[in-house]
Amino acid sequence: MRKSPYGSVIVAMVTPFTEDLEVDYDAAVKLGKKLSEQGVDGILVSGTTGESPTLTVEEKVRLITEMRSAIDPSVMIWAGTSSYNTAESVRLTKLAESAGADGILAVTPYYNKPSQEGLYLHFKTISESTSLPIMLYNVPGRTSVNLLPDTVGRLSELGNVKAIKEASGSLDQVTGVFLACPQDFYVYSGDDSLTLPILSVGGSGVVSVAGHLVAQELKNMINYFSEGKVEEAVNLHYKLFDLFKTLFITTNPVPVKTALNMIGIPVGGFRLPLCPPSHKEVDAIRKVLIDMDLLVGA
Repeated sequence: MRKSPYGSVIVAMVTPFTEDLEVDYDAAVKLGKKLSEQGVDGILVSGTTGESPTLTVEEKVRLITEMRSAIDPSVMIWAGTSSYNTAESVRLTKLAESAGADGILAVTPYYNKPSQEGLYLHFKTISESTSLPIMLYNVPGRTSVNLLPDTVGRLSELGNVKAIKEASGSLDQVTGVFLACPQDFYVYSGDDSLTLPILSVGGSGVVSVAGHLVAQELKNMINYFSEGKVEEAVNLHYKLFDLFKTLFITTNPVPVKTALNMIGIPVGGFRLPLCPPSHKEVDAIRKVLIDMDLLVGA
């Protein structure tokens, strides 16, 4: 495990909505404060878990502003700013920095499937537009393009490209990133269920969805591993595994928002094209919450 100055548990936060699907900024701040109290090291706003494709630029900027002004300064506020449009990504990155973001999460451009050189130039252009640390985000299952280790290595030579959220699902790829990058470059798991395996090859932590519900347990698992208490870490991984998987039984963030609403943390519904889970999915979410003792009085 490689210790990171950005901590070990960053939660990719949902965006709460009102009944008429307007952004509920008060609920967002309340959720952010709750996560902060549970010991998370960072909160990512306007990421895909926050339904960023359906948020306006104005909504994203206000979310960053409200969260940064309300959350303890010890908790980093990361902002998702990248899309398939490099110029628009640069614009949003500059706005995010002005709004008080502490770091940028930049996903690989989706749909248009650029080459590795195109990916390099995209991220290089973003890095040149900001003084903030940048965490790359590789999630080929959603974007249809894979940011390869050699390209990550080239990007790590830029002064402010400092980390990657790796969601390729490949430990070989994660290992390749470590071999291509310097010691002060940090890899975070983009999948809760792969956090422990990625720690074992040098990872620093997780950008988490499950952290909405079990932030302290995630922190404990990572701390156990870093202290050499591998059996304790593995046992926590086993305990949390069903929750990790259930939160992805349908499109993220549908399950986690449903779970939060169930346990009394109101975050509202979903903007189309996302929609509520099926009855079968609701039952599965309720069951895992009961099994984890997260749903009281069920």
